[in-house]
Amino acid sequence: MAKYVMGIDAGTTGIRAIAFDHDSNILSNAYSEFTQYFPEPGWVEHDADEIYDVTMKMIKQCVDEGGLSLDDLVAIGITNQRETTVLWDKDTGKSVYRSIVWQDMRTADRVAEFNAKYMPDKYGSLGSIAMTNGSGPKIEWIMAHDPEVKKGIEEGKVLYGWVDTWLMWKLSGGKAHVTDFTNTAGTLLGDVTTLDYDPEMLKEFGIPREILPDLTLTGKTIVYTDPDAFFGYKIPIGATSGDQTAAAVGQACIKPGMIKNTYGTGSFIVLNAGDKLPQNIPHETGLFIETANDIADKQHYALEGFANVSGSAIQWLRDGAGVVSNAKEAEELANSVEDNGGVYFVPAFAGLPNGSDPYARGTIIGITRGTTKAHLCRAAIEAMAYQVAESFNAMAEYAGVEIQSVRADGGGAQNDFLLQFQADILGVPVERPVITETTCLGVAFLAGVATGFWKDMEEVASKWQCEKRFEPRLSEDERKKLMDGWNKAVKHASGWLK
Repeated sequence: MAKYVMGIDAGTTGIRAIAFDHDSNILSNAYSEFTQYFPEPGWVEHDADEIYDVTMKMIKQCVDEGGLSLDDLVAIGITNQRETTVLWDKDTGKSVYRSIVWQDMRTADRVAEFNAKYMPDKYGSLGSIAMTNGSGPKIEWIMAHDPEVKKGIEEGKVLYGWVDTWLMWKLSGGKAHVTDFTNTAGTLLGDVTTLDYDPEMLKEFGIPREILPDLTLTGKTIVYTDPDAFFGYKIPIGATSGDQTAAAVGQACIKPGMIKNTYGTGSFIVLNAGDKLPQNIPHETGLFIETANDIADKQHYALEGFANVSGSAIQWLRDGAGVVSNAKEAEELANSVEDNGGVYFVPAFAGLPNGSDPYARGTIIGITRGTTKAHLCRAAIEAMAYQVAESFNAMAEYAGVEIQSVRADGGGAQNDFLLQFQADILGVPVERPVITETTCLGVAFLAGVATGFWKDMEEVASKWQCEKRFEPRLSEDERKKLMDGWNKAVKHASGWLK
C-alpha cells in the first residue's frame, strides 16, 4: 500500500484529518464538529478534553474509511486554531479550565488598557497590537478568576499550551511540551525579533515561563507519538503550525508577494513578506507581523490581517435569523438580485477586523421597504470581501512587495459569487485551488518535507493546481463607490458598546 502523510486541522468548530499521498492526492478525509459553549454574551469556550477525544476519533476514521494502514503513515502534521488557551494538570492529563477561544471578548477592557500603555512602542517586537484574540490577557483572566488554577500554576502542577501543544503532549504520552513560533502570533507573549517569549510581557500578565511550551521554528518540531497513546504506533509528528501559516504553505505561497485568504469561521489573509522582518508598518493597520516558515532557503516572514466573523455571518443567517437553510441557498439568493439594494451588513459580532474596535457590534444598514432576504444574503457575502479588502490594501501599501493575485481557500472559497466579488473589490484576480482544505495540506507538506517524504518546498509548491480563476470586472470608480459605502456602514457599527 502507498505511503502517506496525515494533516490534522484542529479548527475552531471541528477537527479534520486528511491523508495525502506523494502526489498530494486526498486518500481519505474525516471531519467532526465539537461543542461550542457561550456562557455569557461575547464569551466563547471549548472543552479541551473533548477536542482531544474527537481528534483521536477522526484519525481512526480517516484511516479506516480510506482503507489505509498505520504501517504506511510516514508523518503527522498538526495545525490548529491559534490563541485559544489550554491549561491542564500534568499529573492527571486532564484540562483544568475551559479553553477560552480566540473569538472570546471578555478581555476587551484589559486589551484597551494594554494598548494605551504599550502601543505603538511594542508593536514592532510583539508583532501586533493587543486584541481580544490574545492569549496573554486570557491566561491572566483565568488566574484572576480561579484560585485553584492559579495555585496549580504557581506550584508547577498546571501546564499551558495552545491546542497543538495540548494534542502533542497527549499524543506523546506527556513527553513533549512544545509549539512552533507561528502559534505565538497575536498572543502578546512572543517577540518576533528574537523568536522567543518576551520576558516583559510574561511579567505584565503574571505568567511563569515554566508553564509555557518550548518554541521551535516551523518544520523543526519533531515529536514522536507514544505507542500507548497512538494505537500502538510510534509515528513522527513532523510539524506543527498555526492554521493560517499552514494554509499559506498549502497554497504554495513560498515566495515574497504571494498571498492567500482563508474564508472560514473568520477570514484570514496572509502575505509572504520575504526574508526580512517587515518594518515601519503603522500599528493602526492592526496587521500581524509574524514568521512564515524556515524550510525554504531562508526564514520567511508574513503579514496577516483578519476578521473574526466571515463564514459565521452566513451561519448566523442560517441558525440565528433563520433566513436560509444552508450556505448554498445564501449564494443562490445573492445571485438573484442585481446589487445589494443599498444594504450593508457589518458582521461585527466580535468587534471590527484586525482588532481595530472590540466595542463595535453587528449592524445591518440601508434597509428599505423593498429590501428582501436576497439583499441580506448578498450584503453578508459582500461583507466577507470588504473585510479582506481592508487588510489587502494595507499590505499593498506597506509590504514593499508586488501583489498580483490572491489564492482563496476555506469553506467560503466554494462560493463563486464571493470569489468574483472579491476579485472585483480588490482589482486583482482571485484563484481557487483544486484542494481547498489547505490548512491540512500545508501542515502535511511541512511534516512531509521535515521527514523526507518530499524533497523541499519547491517540490510541494509544484503540486499546487488552480481549479478556477476569477478576473476583476469593476472599474476603479465602481470599486471606490462600493468601498465608500462599506466604510460608511462601518462607522455606524463602531463603538456601539461605548
